[in-house]
Amino acid sequence: MNISRIMCGALVACALLLSPRSVPAQVADGLQAAVAAQREMPRAPRLPRAALLEGRTLVAVRLSPDGEHVAYLRERKDSRSLWLLPTTGGAARTLVGSTQAEQLWWSRDGRWLFLRAPGTLTMVGVDGRSGVRVPLGGSGRRQVVKVDPSQPAAVLLRERVRAGAGERWRIVRLDVHGKRTLLREDPRWIHDLALDARGRIVALARFEGDHDALHRVGADGRLREVLRLRPMQRIDLLATLADGSLLLEGNPGNGAEGNFRRVLRLGADDRLQTLHQDPRGEADLDDVVLDPRTQLPVAASYRSTVAATHGIGSAQATVADIARRFPGRDLGLQVGSGPAARWLVSERAATLRDPRLHLYDPRNGSLRRILDEPGIGTKSPPEAALARKLAIAYTASDGMRVHGFVLLPPGVDVARAPLVTQVHGGPINHFRAGFDGTAQFLANRGYVVFQSNFRGSTGHGRDYVFAPKGDYGNGRVQQDIVEGVRWLLARGIGDAKRVGIVGHSFGGYSALLGLTFQPDLFKVGVAGAPPADLGWSMRWLVRSGSQGDLPDRSLRHTLRALSLDSTDSATHARLHAQSPQANAAKMRRPLLIIAGGADRTVAIREVANYSATLKALGRPLTLLVEPGGGHSPVDPVPREAYLFAMETMLQRHLGGPAPEQPGQRLRAYLRANLRLAGPEFTTFAAPPR
Repeated sequence: MNISRIMCGALVACALLLSPRSVPAQVADGLQAAVAAQREMPRAPRLPRAALLEGRTLVAVRLSPDGEHVAYLRERKDSRSLWLLPTTGGAARTLVGSTQAEQLWWSRDGRWLFLRAPGTLTMVGVDGRSGVRVPLGGSGRRQVVKVDPSQPAAVLLRERVRAGAGERWRIVRLDVHGKRTLLREDPRWIHDLALDARGRIVALARFEGDHDALHRVGADGRLREVLRLRPMQRIDLLATLADGSLLLEGNPGNGAEGNFRRVLRLGADDRLQTLHQDPRGEADLDDVVLDPRTQLPVAASYRSTVAATHGIGSAQATVADIARRFPGRDLGLQVGSGPAARWLVSERAATLRDPRLHLYDPRNGSLRRILDEPGIGTKSPPEAALARKLAIAYTASDGMRVHGFVLLPPGVDVARAPLVTQVHGGPINHFRAGFDGTAQFLANRGYVVFQSNFRGSTGHGRDYVFAPKGDYGNGRVQQDIVEGVRWLLARGIGDAKRVGIVGHSFGGYSALLGLTFQPDLFKVGVAGAPPADLGWSMRWLVRSGSQGDLPDRSLRHTLRALSLDSTDSATHARLHAQSPQANAAKMRRPLLIIAGGADRTVAIREVANYSATLKALGRPLTLLVEPGGGHSPVDPVPREAYLFAMETMLQRHLGGPAPEQPGQRLRAYLRANLRLAGPEFTTFAAPPR
């Protein structure tokens, strides 16, 4: 249920899925060709769990505005450092030997770097000078909004101030010398803002209590609303242009106009113009690249289906040339604007855990790979050991086109391979075309992995998000997932006798639904942090969880728009009646539940109550709880335990390869934290007292 992203008849169905209209011929032909190609490949070597658990060596990589340097955060074991590499050649040098930073940005003048760590913002000069260090978070909830585009070297911060019993929000400019300038104080949470060349706020997007809105800001500070957004509509302000127009990305508008996220220009006359949207007409904008000098859009990327990056305006030919060099890859671009500026090209794929980085010279089209020396680029698993990830689309039994992905293990006859259905959290979330560690781990063990972007997922337009009409129980959303599995089985992908379902949060909820209501299809399930009663869980989350009504959004209004408002008695009753908790007696398939003891998104007491109900009914169940753990495991041992327990469960019931034996630390963790041990885990559980 990854709610942090929210503001998150069988025979008849089979006949429909097998009908000619169920999939375009070219899609079916492409899938079958891919199946044949994967089968002929050598069988992948088995990778250790650690290969898919390790974090990336390069935490963040950013090209300077003039295109002359690449700054990057490099991780070595428990140490992280900041480096600077000249793009014209030469060795990289260390700027900061030790840092906890997770993100970095360049100042507009390219002379300073801003490093954001979990609790601090640090400013570092490229010449080694130290700027100010400012705490983030705390009682003032200080956050970085963005780098100030109007100043040589400054950032914009958002801060909370108390006002009697209430609160107000300040936007503050902070430069590298520590000078603070108050730009605005507002009773509302300001999501984003745009400044003119003189540094004055000319537009802002803020939360109005039940909706977001874009306002022009007059010279006297007064607001004039120019766009009112509906639920699940959002805009990000990218730049202010010389003629007074605003460059933005988002999905404002009514009807078809407000469906997909796209690149937009809001003219000085407040008329909206679409500058770029997905040419395939099926994906939301994922990223847009601006020229640092002109602030005009250079490229747009879409990643909800087939990853594609397109050039905009005069950059079309240049982007097309880069794309030709990397067929089938997901490209990330960063643009420099100096006279000899290089572009930074990030080459990504489902089979690349770590992106490959290249410098591209737009003057002559030359490419040069960077940051691939030993210690940086050698720890990534070989591509041959990872599974190709294919975008698919199938027609549901009610005629709606549903999107998703399937991962095919190399060298495996997929008709005889076990099939694992992986369901994403949210449900306001979606699978993307890129690397997925859990899915690749399973595929490396020989499982075909199906990822459904069922209706209700993001990434495919606002209409797609609202298509479930609240039917998140054993209804239309779950049916999309089930029909996707049957669609693959009907095409000879997966062994129908060996199908499992796994997922985390909302995905865990779907796993419980699958074992409860579709036991003929799903033989085993793994549910991470699963709400057992979505109606109760939504009510608890609004009242007591970490995602209730907040200054920047209203979960209550979002749920109401999605027809999931469980404060409505009819909605609560419907979700409860279809819940795994209310239908626990029907659940007879083996189940593994993994949860965090301090989860503020799915209450541990809900997980414990459901587990106790199953235990009282004598149902097969294993419960692994991380003491003090949050919604998802973060530390290395709990993360490894998650993969090991999942692999153990699937191997026992679907016939995959035996898991790599756990080390001493992992054994101790399992012994201490297996609250209930099913027959698959009795050798790892502590002896009964």
